Amino acid sequence: DAGYLAQHTIGFEELREKVREYTPEKVAAWTGMSPADVQKLAREYATVRPAVIRMNYGVQRSQNGGMASRTIAMLPCVTGSWKEVGGGFQLSTSGGFGLNNVALERASLMEKTLGRPARTINMVELGKALNEVNNPPVRALFVYNSNPAAVCPNHNDVIRGLLRRDLFTVVHEQFFTDTTDYADIVLPATTFFEHKDLQSAYGHYYLQVSNQAIEPLGECRSNTDLFRALADKMGLEDECLRDSDDEMIDQALDSPNAWLKEITRERLENEGHIRLNFHSGEFPTLVAKDATRTGHPQKGGSREPPLHEDGFFLPFANGGFRTANGKALLYNEELKKQGLDPVAEFIPPEESRHTVNAKAFPLELLARKADNFLNSTFSNLPALQLLEETGLLEISSADAEARGIQNGDTVRVFNKRGEIQLKALVDGKVSAGVVAAKLNWAKLTPGNRNINVLTSEKLSDMGNSATFYSVLVEVELFRRA
Repeated sequence: DAGYLAQHTIGFEELREKVREYTPEKVAAWTGMSPADVQKLAREYATVRPAVIRMNYGVQRSQNGGMASRTIAMLPCVTGSWKEVGGGFQLSTSGGFGLNNVALERASLMEKTLGRPARTINMVELGKALNEVNNPPVRALFVYNSNPAAVCPNHNDVIRGLLRRDLFTVVHEQFFTDTTDYADIVLPATTFFEHKDLQSAYGHYYLQVSNQAIEPLGECRSNTDLFRALADKMGLEDECLRDSDDEMIDQALDSPNAWLKEITRERLENEGHIRLNFHSGEFPTLVAKDATRTGHPQKGGSREPPLHEDGFFLPFANGGFRTANGKALLYNEELKKQGLDPVAEFIPPEESRHTVNAKAFPLELLARKADNFLNSTFSNLPALQLLEETGLLEISSADAEARGIQNGDTVRVFNKRGEIQLKALVDGKVSAGVVAAKLNWAKLTPGNRNINVLTSEKLSDMGNSATFYSVLVEVELFRRA
């Protein structure tokens, strides 16, 4: 769509030149598709209307996940499908809520030091943080809203760190998880029945307040109640540390996002849920880095209301992307400064069948999500454990035959980080060269180890995120069924 590209993007000529490198034959060699199918998919996407891309979070969980996601998101700009009802691109609706996170996160508190600057440690690298960080080492760990002993990569290093005798670990939890097994103190946490919260969403545009239904059971406390109590005991005097839940909800809603116009806590409490107000027009495109504790995100331009004449939501039909100039950056100079291609580039992950590392570990492991759990949540329910059939490794018939493995055999899955024993499921669901297994609690998995003994702490190319899907392994027969 030449008109859309000219009006709402920057860098199309650079993109056009770049993609000449990626012939159908080259793409076919990487993906396992035939060159004819590569061409067919490209032509259908370019010509069929409307065309929408529904991407999920798995794309981001590889070493080149940021560039892959960025490149996919360029496509509706090239075809102009943002203008079409039913077209465009969707990952999550969460960005539309535009809550005032600046007021909630209070980055200014990090500027208050106790003799040295505050440190920020990436949770993905928890194993490294607990075992390698010095000057000074991490000596206290407070865990809430997470189960790192189950979900963090490089499980063996994480457990080695949690076992340190000089590490003081507090876990705020609802259940006895893998992580509570390593805690010095376990503090009981409320469930969503026992505390108030403001709920946005991943898949719709309704905002809601979930009111407290019952009083906290026993000694359970919510996150916010616990943090207020800790602030008092520690003698911290910052006013914001004593904000009530209602005050924090009010602060979150006090945003320049026009889609939140006239949405208040009182209305949410009375009405239950309210759809974002798309009729109100412009949306903030930038957040000020120097915003004060009471400051707002900064507006970066405006655009026409994102509604079709028939009332359909078309967020980028008239541009208005969240960039400094409101245009989609098909060429981004900032990426170049970070050592990345400013347009788009495919670089196989270090742990990929296309690299030299595949000589020792030739199979790509897809450490995939379970169907009946939410990450590690609900893993403790016996009924869901039965439904899930955990402890399985899906492997193609070709890879199984090459290794003398039959359906139901116990196999050893290993790489340089660790190993795990699983039961082989030989079926046609995974391609040759790929194996797949689901995440479960370690203590509910044979050998008290889950698939994260195999995953890496390597960070993604953008955003410093986890690379759970860039993992090479080998599989061998351990015991015949």
